[in-house]
Amino acid sequence: MDRRNWLRLLAATPLAGLAGGWLARSAFAKGGESVEQLQKNWKSLLAEGADVASSAEPLKLSDAEWKKRLASAAYKVLRHEGTEPPGTSPLDGEKRDGVFVCAGCRLPLFTSAMKFDSGTGWPSFFTTISGAFGTNRDFKLILPRTEYHCARCGGHHGHVFDDGPPPTGLRYCNNGVALAFIPKSGKS
Repeated sequence: MDRRNWLRLLAATPLAGLAGGWLARSAFAKGGESVEQLQKNWKSLLAEGADVASSAEPLKLSDAEWKKRLASAAYKVLRHEGTEPPGTSPLDGEKRDGVFVCAGCRLPLFTSAMKFDSGTGWPSFFTTISGAFGTNRDFKLILPRTEYHCARCGGHHGHVFDDGPPPTGLRYCNNGVALAFIPKSGKS
């Protein structure tokens, strides 16, 4: 296949925007740690004294309590499985070292080393901190998708797809309003 046809094929592919971003931020493009090491050593990116949940012990609040606790956009996503518009979250462009936590309960979910630029307009990650999420099958768009939710508070975060970068091949497509970011050098 010549270069012109290759470029045409790439432009016609719905995932074309993902190709360039996969390697841009992936720890594996930099010869970094294995997935297991990233999951095990996530605390190395956590700021000292950061306000995070220390366990995934269930946090159960009434709907009224959640509504008081969360901003309206976060409430819609976390408690009612909404989706924020693509390209609206500043966390999509976040590049500092640190840890992403659940905006509802502060459970650590991802690190900056797990993040990559998917080109989708939402923060994307190729793996998670172990034990951070539970999953469900979602048929809201007719085709089945895998929805993931916080293991502690049950808040909806997004969907996981199998079009991510190596080595996992996964893309955790997360609503930015469902996250808070704690930079390694300070507080969120």
